[in-house]
Amino acid sequence: MSSRFLHCSVRALSSTFFTTHLVSPSSSFLTTFCLNKAKIKRSYPPVNIIVRSMASDGQTFPPQRQETQPGKEHVMDPTPHFSSQDYKPANKLQGKIALVTGGDSGIGRAVCHCFALEGATVAFTYVKSQEEKDAQDTLKLLMQAKGADAKDPMAVPTDLGFDDNCKRVVDEVVNAYGRIDILVNNAAEQYEASSVEEINEERLERVFRTNIFSYFFLTRHALKHMKEGSSIINSTSVNAYKGNAKLLDYTATKGAIVAFTRGLSLQLVERGIRVNGVAPGPIWTPLIPASFSEEACANFGKEVPMKRAGQPIEVAPSYVFLASCPESSYITGQVLHPNGGTIVNG
Repeated sequence: MSSRFLHCSVRALSSTFFTTHLVSPSSSFLTTFCLNKAKIKRSYPPVNIIVRSMASDGQTFPPQRQETQPGKEHVMDPTPHFSSQDYKPANKLQGKIALVTGGDSGIGRAVCHCFALEGATVAFTYVKSQEEKDAQDTLKLLMQAKGADAKDPMAVPTDLGFDDNCKRVVDEVVNAYGRIDILVNNAAEQYEASSVEEINEERLERVFRTNIFSYFFLTRHALKHMKEGSSIINSTSVNAYKGNAKLLDYTATKGAIVAFTRGLSLQLVERGIRVNGVAPGPIWTPLIPASFSEEACANFGKEVPMKRAGQPIEVAPSYVFLASCPESSYITGQVLHPNGGTIVNG
C-alpha cells in the first residue's frame, strides 16, 4: 500500500475555535492564537505503519519542487509527520519556558509539539510574510497540545540573521513569560552548488547569518534570562561529519555549529547550563523540496542504511531528552545522531 494512503494528516480545525490577538500593545510582530475551552480530540499519524511502508516502497516520495526558501510544509506531499500515537508524554518539561527557532515547520514544529505535550510553554520564530500559514497551523497545534499549567504559545516573525532582531525576539519572549529555560537553535537554509566557484559573497553571508550567526546572537541575549538547570540545544547535521559536495556552505555552517556547541558547553558548565546538539540525517522537511530537484526529492533518504528518510517526529524526542534535566543531567557538549544508521566519527 502506498505511504500516501497510510498518511494521516492533521485536518484544519474550525476557525470558530480560535481568535487572534496581539500579546503586547508595543509589539507589531508578535502573534498568538487562543483556543476556547472546548475539548478537541488529538489525532496522531501511525508512524510505525508509515515507517514499514516507506522502507519497502520503490519510491519514497512523489516528485515535487518548491522554487523558493523557506519551504512550505502545508504544500508538501505527503506532509511531514510531527506527532505519533506511540509518543507517550510524561510531563518531562512541566513549567519550563522554551524558545525554538524555525519552529513553524519540519523538525522545529515536531520539537515544539513534543515540548508542549511535555508541559512546556513554547515560543517559536518563523519568517514573516513567507511562513504565515505554517506558523498559524503550528500555533493551533500547540494550543491543542498545551498542558493546563502552560501559558499560551506564541510565534515571533523575524529575520534571525541580525543581532537586533534576535535581541527583540528574546525580549518579547521574556516580557511575556519572564525567563527562558530551553533555547533550541534550529533555523537553517541551504542551497545546492556543484562548485565552490558558484558560491558568491552574498549567498555565503546569507547562509552563515541564518545558520550560525543567529545561534551566537540568540544565545548571548537569552543567557541573560537563563539560570542553573537551563538547556541549550543546537541543530547541526550529519553533513558536518560526512561532508556534502553539493551543500558546501551549508555543511560548513553545520560543522561550525558542532564546534560552537562543544566550546559553549565548556563556557557554561560552571553556570549549570548544559549545551548539546542534534545532528539529523535525511529528514522529510520543507527544506528538502525547497532545495533539491524533483528527482532528488523522489529518492530522498535512500542512501542511508535504513533506506528511507526520517520523519520529524523521529528526531524530536532527542530534543526532549536533552532538554529534560533528570534524563540528561550528566550530558553536555555532546551531539545525538538520529540519522537512519549512518556511521559518523566524533
